[in-house]
Amino acid sequence: MTHNLPAPLDVKLMNLTSNLLLVAFVLLALGAAAGWAMAHPLFAIRGVTVTGDVNHNNALTLRANVAPQLRGTFLTIDLVAARHAFEAMPWVRQAVVRREFPNRLKVILQEHQAVGYWGTESDSTLVNSFGEVFEANVDEVEQDELPRLDGPQGQSAQALAMYRALQPLFEKVDLSIEELDLTGRGSWRAKLDTGAQIELGRGTEEEVVARTQRFLGTMTQVTSRYGRTVTSLESADLRHQEGYAIRLRGVSTVLPEAQKAQKNQ
Repeated sequence: MTHNLPAPLDVKLMNLTSNLLLVAFVLLALGAAAGWAMAHPLFAIRGVTVTGDVNHNNALTLRANVAPQLRGTFLTIDLVAARHAFEAMPWVRQAVVRREFPNRLKVILQEHQAVGYWGTESDSTLVNSFGEVFEANVDEVEQDELPRLDGPQGQSAQALAMYRALQPLFEKVDLSIEELDLTGRGSWRAKLDTGAQIELGRGTEEEVVARTQRFLGTMTQVTSRYGRTVTSLESADLRHQEGYAIRLRGVSTVLPEAQKAQKNQ
């Protein structure tokens, strides 16, 4: 009868050491192979394919501004850094950068769609369709007669939402909002294409819209009493709880007796 005797301790240590050395050798070999592959000219970036929105950025512009910022090979390039480089270009809102084996990059661009100006007339900032503020050359804006929105920092999306809610109401009476401001106190003010100034007051979007609907629903009737049209509107104040106050071009609300008294003073 035979018995398997346990291996001596020194034999176990030798086997463990040899196994560790083998693993270390394999890891070193893999590391060297990976380093060789990463640095091999075969994997150098040979080209970049750009698709998506390219209305404001052509291939020459992208090559001149972004290509010098791309570092590494197909295997080592930092895709996040590459994405940031493309998104730093004017008009680019979002970029998706992917590898295309063996040595190319594919970039899908989404450009800002300008729907309005933001801030004062001296500012060169725009608002996109998501209500985000971005900087670009305003001379490159393709749409005509974009509205100008303004308000506290971080309120551009709210201002755009309010404009989109109010503009269709004014269009029904052949008017258009040229400017819409949100004051620091939370009150809305609009300027129409006729030059009329409208104090819309405070409140939620639903409250301001309801107040505006009541005003526009009766404005035609009110202006017609004085032989005027809605284009004669000079200003309106909707902040009154039970109604509104308006001023029409060429119409005086001062009684004749009061006018004579003012002249004699």
